[in-house]
Amino acid sequence: MRDALWIAIAGALGALSRYGVSSLVNRHFGERLAWGTLTVNIAGSLALGLLMQVGMSSEAIPKSLRMALTVGFLGAFTTFSTFSYETYRYVENGAWGTALVNVAANVIPGLIAAAAGLALGRVIVGS
Repeated sequence: MRDALWIAIAGALGALSRYGVSSLVNRHFGERLAWGTLTVNIAGSLALGLLMQVGMSSEAIPKSLRMALTVGFLGAFTTFSTFSYETYRYVENGAWGTALVNVAANVIPGLIAAAAGLALGRVIVGS
């Protein structure tokens, strides 16, 4: 039960962080492309790769904390469902080019960020 509470608290913080980061980025770069969603997806991919590598390869992150951070915080912070909805709306509105850019801009850097997080974790704790 305690783990579920920590996941819930971390999830609330992740949701608030997603809102804050996305709002800040959209104010700075505009909303022609979903820059806020892109930013949180890449940052979340990097963080998840790092936390999983460090957490699964060492005792540096206790299991309950790893669960709170990955399932709770990052589960609420990353926005794949929002990414999917926004991309579909671009398609629905005939903005196929913007939709394709949005997919490529989220998926490719997201995969690179996840790999970078894993590599960083391996540097920190070894493989």
